[in-house]
Amino acid sequence: MQQFRPRLLQAASQLALELSDAQVDALLAYLDLFARWNAAYNLSAVRDPAEMLERHIIDSLSVVNLCGTSAADQSPLIDVGSGGGLPGIPLAIVHPQRPISLLDSNGKKSRFQFQVASQLKLRNINVVNERVEAYTPDQRYAGVVSRAFASLQDMVAGSEHLLAEGGRFYAMKGKLPEDELSALPKGIKVEQVHTLSVPGCDAERHLIVLTRAA
Repeated sequence: MQQFRPRLLQAASQLALELSDAQVDALLAYLDLFARWNAAYNLSAVRDPAEMLERHIIDSLSVVNLCGTSAADQSPLIDVGSGGGLPGIPLAIVHPQRPISLLDSNGKKSRFQFQVASQLKLRNINVVNERVEAYTPDQRYAGVVSRAFASLQDMVAGSEHLLAEGGRFYAMKGKLPEDELSALPKGIKVEQVHTLSVPGCDAERHLIVLTRAA
């Protein structure tokens, strides 16, 4: 996968991300595992590794500094409906000091996540193979992130019990879902809407940040 290194570095630069050589290596190793396991584990409908890099990894990198993640932030985050580990694994690679849980009810996808965490020595990852509504963590999360997992209403209803006081929901979306925003339950407010500029992607991309109303 080293042939994709220049493209990954170019995208990181466009996103103002400073990645170490080790982090670039880890992202490319993750891409390699994703491509090799995809046929058997159906992680994605995308089959071409070059397209996986663009549509999955670079897309996930576009939000790594918008999900409350920074060098100073060590509060726990959970990726709900993580699937093949998106965006949770790129988040964990870029911010290795932040505890990140990957939650998915599909056993095969959880096994893949565990393999990636083990092989890439991502010690900040916790793999959770459970349905979101059945999962009761020992500690609630400062952030709940999802990527094309469900409607905003379903995301909030299904995972609100995972969110710590003062925590935030981070929903990765394509076009701005005006109907979903207008249907949010009382007590949930839109804190911010980020219009994402994803290198190599012409489609609309947004990150919606939700909080509980005071």
